Amino acid sequence: MLLLFPFPATVATAAAATAGPSCQAVPLSDLGNLLAVLRDFLSLSLFSLGGGNTLLNEYHHLAVDQYCWLSSRQFADLYAIAEAAPGPSSMIVGLLGMAAAIHEGPGWGLLSALAAEAAILLPSTLLMLLASLSWNRLRDSPWRLAFERGLGPITLGILFAVGLNILRISDHDTPAYAVSALVCVLMLRSRISPLLLMAAAGLLGMLGLVNR
Repeated sequence: MLLLFPFPATVATAAAATAGPSCQAVPLSDLGNLLAVLRDFLSLSLFSLGGGNTLLNEYHHLAVDQYCWLSSRQFADLYAIAEAAPGPSSMIVGLLGMAAAIHEGPGWGLLSALAAEAAILLPSTLLMLLASLSWNRLRDSPWRLAFERGLGPITLGILFAVGLNILRISDHDTPAYAVSALVCVLMLRSRISPLLLMAAAGLLGMLGLVNR
């Protein structure tokens, strides 16, 4: 993750300046702040059973609005890196943890990344393990079927809201919106690999044809 991290060592300070004078980045070198952040991620973990992307709006609120570690554009960049890299969608949490503390030194940034990732994965993993031990016992229960059917639309609705939020914070001109709309259509109507679409969009950005 250190190699993927695209921001300078003063990322938190720069993010605070971007967000405005009233928003000051919360330092994680303070034990009280670190425990508060870990508590937030531990509690969020219990709601991430539908996948890490279901919590993306809350991640954005914590990192940009509440703790002022990043600007919205930096958050969108981290999300793009986390999605492009192989691995679970919760990888963004480790990158957010690194962004929160990298200005205090590489070692502290790495420790913060590991702590954030463990906090978001551990409770949900333990809960799923406990649930799996007894879930099969309810395979004939109408309550299980109703629960599973009810969670489907809820998860899809959350993911749709997340997609709109990412579109809002990352697209800032007409060509960018057009590219996003075209990618959505191609994803729904074709079998083109998402990696190819991401590569094409990245190339357009690199050539300056699409600006954020």
